[in-house]
Amino acid sequence: MQKLTRDEMAQRVARDIPEGAYVNLGIGLPTRIANYLPADKEVFLHSENGLLGMGPKPQPGEEDPELINAGKEYVTLLQGGCYFHHGDSFAMMRGGHLDICVLGAYQVSASGDLANWSTGAPDGGAMDLAIGARQVFVMMDHLTRDGECKLVAQCSYPLTGVGCVSRIYTDLAVIDITDRGPVVREIFNGLSFEELQRITPVALTFQQLAESA
Repeated sequence: MQKLTRDEMAQRVARDIPEGAYVNLGIGLPTRIANYLPADKEVFLHSENGLLGMGPKPQPGEEDPELINAGKEYVTLLQGGCYFHHGDSFAMMRGGHLDICVLGAYQVSASGDLANWSTGAPDGGAMDLAIGARQVFVMMDHLTRDGECKLVAQCSYPLTGVGCVSRIYTDLAVIDITDRGPVVREIFNGLSFEELQRITPVALTFQQLAESA
């Protein structure tokens, strides 16, 4: 079974972020998306530590110690970008001002519940993002190292948010969470729908997306 690499997953998510969107990229895997947004597409990247207008990762030797994201990774600031108080940043998140947030996850349920409670950081805004963003995208491996699927009927880990996930990007497929249950929109690298269903313990349906923007 051939899976997408981390960077290929980030590239795939970047394709679906529309022009003019205000987007938060969660700690870890989602931060790679910044490196694959086209320069001719205006997207406003937000970080909960108080940045708006983030650019891609800086070149080696060009790091600015005052420009880091919430995961303490060096970032760049695009023309017109700014930084501000942590409290103002959370007001943006809680006030519904973000179009999309992209988060990692331990589990997502068939009804869109999100479990990504532990980030390894002393604080974080995943709960605020899960309820505040207009759409929540999740990037995660389809299976754990032990071969357990992360898309489940009901989460066994503590919940970050209830019914908040809109779309899941795994290393095997793109899956929308709908009122009809999980709908597979795209399957990667020639994997069959039957094989995807075999390793996924919830009922899936398949309805391919029109070409992404």
